[in-house]
Amino acid sequence: MSDQAVQTAKAPVAAVADTRVEAPARSAADPAVQRAGEPTARHGSRNAAVLLAFTAVTNLADGVTKIALPLLATRASASPAQISAVSLTLSLPWLLVALHVGVLVDRVDRRRLLWGANALRLLALGALIEAALADRVSIAVLCVVGAVLGVAEVIALTSASALIPALIAPEGRERVNAWIAGAETVCNEFCGPFVGGLLLAAGTGFALGVTWVSYLVAALVLLLLAGRFRAARDTSQAGAGAAESVNRQITGGLRYLWQHTLLRTMSLILTVLCACWGAWLALMPLFATDVMQLSPRQYGTLLSALGIGGLTGALAVTRVNRTLGRRWVMFADLVGTFAMMAVPALTTDLWAVAAAAFVGGMGGTLWTVNARTIGQRLVPDSMLGRYTAVSRLFSWGAMPIGAGAMGLLAQWLGLRLAFWVFAASVAVAVVPFLRVLTRPALAEAYGD
Repeated sequence: MSDQAVQTAKAPVAAVADTRVEAPARSAADPAVQRAGEPTARHGSRNAAVLLAFTAVTNLADGVTKIALPLLATRASASPAQISAVSLTLSLPWLLVALHVGVLVDRVDRRRLLWGANALRLLALGALIEAALADRVSIAVLCVVGAVLGVAEVIALTSASALIPALIAPEGRERVNAWIAGAETVCNEFCGPFVGGLLLAAGTGFALGVTWVSYLVAALVLLLLAGRFRAARDTSQAGAGAAESVNRQITGGLRYLWQHTLLRTMSLILTVLCACWGAWLALMPLFATDVMQLSPRQYGTLLSALGIGGLTGALAVTRVNRTLGRRWVMFADLVGTFAMMAVPALTTDLWAVAAAAFVGGMGGTLWTVNARTIGQRLVPDSMLGRYTAVSRLFSWGAMPIGAGAMGLLAQWLGLRLAFWVFAASVAVAVVPFLRVLTRPALAEAYGD
């Protein structure tokens, strides 16, 4: 999903109007600094294939677990609150441990962290398989397993994203980010739930066993990576990294993002967009059934439009970047998210709402690929884990907040007005986008 991925601006427009890049960010983006630690294309193709395979297999397995655990929860309890709690444990770690994981990624060998994440997954699923075979699956067991899998996902996604600059030459990163975003969309949103349903039909133990093997295969694939896996030292502060406490390093990551005008503005805009996505996903089931009167098949078509749009964006991003320019390609995410929120407020026509979902899904992937590439070019390797964790905390953490806000607004104002409120928040985000994400600022970020 994106890398999926995923929005009220939290700073006044005046705070983001300055398009200059501050000194810390400029030194990180300096070509002389970047060339010293950047990989060549020698192993780039193999590394790209390995990262793509790892992403595809683990996201496929994640898609299976995200449908399997809530389904097992319905067998263990009839309480909606308890069933929702199981689903929440899969995403809550992004709010609770992302910042600490970011520090870990900047301190430890990142490939070993990927192995560690998959080891956690194997241990959690192994315990769940044992409980399922003994008919001892309870809500408590599912919550513990879900929390461990959630923490493993935070470690894996943060580590994998931070590895790309060390393993892929600059000219290949946009393509690799597009492939990875496409794999996340296809495997996590489409194939994972579909395969999970088929596997669960064959038996819970069988489904969990196949998922366990998938995580093991993904871990073995990482042996084929070639290159440097530990974050490069920040030579401007030699020796400081080892002496700094975890809290100081977390503060440093937050300060770095906030002091960098371009990255800060991108993160705040993405917070607004992800809140809208969380609101749309939370309200659309009720809106589709009660207002649009859709059948289950029609509702499936509507959700498929969102994922197909995301896949289309991943396949087309390089070409449209060259044709339209990266600024307007990223602006497409604001247009698409606005359409996702505004069209249901205007009409209940299935094809109109599905078209808006397609445009929103495509825009989301276009933003994801370009934003990841910008971060990988601007952020120094010694800070990349913390930057990734902070930016995803802002964006992914906004989704449950948006879902909760949408529920309250729909209760107070009605479904259509609730959609309009979130559409208005996207419109507000247009102003800082146009003032900060200028063509010169993006050209400097890409080194053009």
